[in-house]
Amino acid sequence: MPELFRDAVLVAATLTTGLAAGLYYGFACAVMPGLGRADDRTLVTAMRQINAAILNGWFLLLFLGGPAMTALAAVLSFGAADRADLPWTIGALAGHAVVLGGTFARNVPLNNALDRSAAPGAPASPETARVGFEKPWVRWNAVRTVAATVAFGCLVMALAAPVGG
Repeated sequence: MPELFRDAVLVAATLTTGLAAGLYYGFACAVMPGLGRADDRTLVTAMRQINAAILNGWFLLLFLGGPAMTALAAVLSFGAADRADLPWTIGALAGHAVVLGGTFARNVPLNNALDRSAAPGAPASPETARVGFEKPWVRWNAVRTVAATVAFGCLVMALAAPVGG
């Protein structure tokens, strides 16, 4: 039973991490390039709405659940006789750390600044708001896309790690 639980946790970590990587990838290859073709007001308005809509339980399940399940998988692996998946799980945790760190240090402050630019009496025009937001946000989303994809790959390798070493 403990082995089954450990496997289930690792599968849950892999699924949530893969879905998060896919979400970031979707922004990188479709959402932001599409908005990049739009006028300033459209990009700013759309990103404000996306930033408000994404704060929901489904997103948090991926954003926080992936790292939490990965950490639990590492703890369970560390305490097991067979630890072949442990290096891969630790690698995935490192990827999650980059995702979380970049999101909280870069993407969230950029989102908050974009929201503040819409406050009554805010001096920023949509053009000014876009210039301060778009390129740095896209750059940091690319970083977290790569980090989440690396974490996902590590978890796939952890699932494939040979039993018994």
